[in-house]
Amino acid sequence: MRVISGKLKGRRFSPPKSFKARPTTDIARESLFNILNNRISFDELKVLDLFGGTGSISYEFASRGCENITTVEMNYKHYSFIKSTCNEFELDKQIKVFKADVFKFISKCTEQFDLVFADPPFDMHNFEAIPDIFFKYDLLKSDAIFILEHSDKMSFENHLNFMEVKKYGKVHFSFFSKEK
Repeated sequence: MRVISGKLKGRRFSPPKSFKARPTTDIARESLFNILNNRISFDELKVLDLFGGTGSISYEFASRGCENITTVEMNYKHYSFIKSTCNEFELDKQIKVFKADVFKFISKCTEQFDLVFADPPFDMHNFEAIPDIFFKYDLLKSDAIFILEHSDKMSFENHLNFMEVKKYGKVHFSFFSKEK
């Protein structure tokens, strides 16, 4: 895997073969960040990356100048990999990594964010309820967005906070807003 753009462009990171995460593909990640590049200023963002996995989304934000990223990952091996990659890429000041259950974390979190990205396991029990669970907590600033990565087998177009969906093969990104 590699960082797509920014100051770390081209830097490679390789999760161990025993890794159980399904990382966002380079093509899907590049497409997502091309969209975001036209909508937001990265250096002013406060980002929450839920279900961190390999950390690839957090590295992309940091590489583009985002200074305030919080990554949450429950699996100890994944958490350790993200921590060591942050250290290797010298991102320790930009990315705070928490080993925690995402749902417990968001229920106790008192901060608000400009952008929240969630990439839960596609086979997660009750996946369809994630936007409802997320919006139950006041984690988004007024003009912020929540992006949920999901399979092509799901649709969130009827959700109250849904804005749009971007499709890249079997990977879809649904965008939600607090203010619809």
